[in-house]
Amino acid sequence: MNKSAWLFLTLALAAAGLGLNVLSQDVQTVSFVAAGVFGSLWVLAVFIGRRIKFDPVLR
Repeated sequence: MNKSAWLFLTLALAAAGLGLNVLSQDVQTVSFVAAGVFGSLWVLAVFIGRRIKFDPVLR
């Protein structure tokens, strides 16, 4: 994985962890939404990284 994918994965896990450990319902909702957004960006970064590094020539 590239650096941006690692960053988004770390942010998604941190936001999900914050959402599980907070008492306020509003903060929990915002944390889970942020985790979803960062998770989506992580998937996008992984796909873009794979597309750039893909070598179709078999040697």
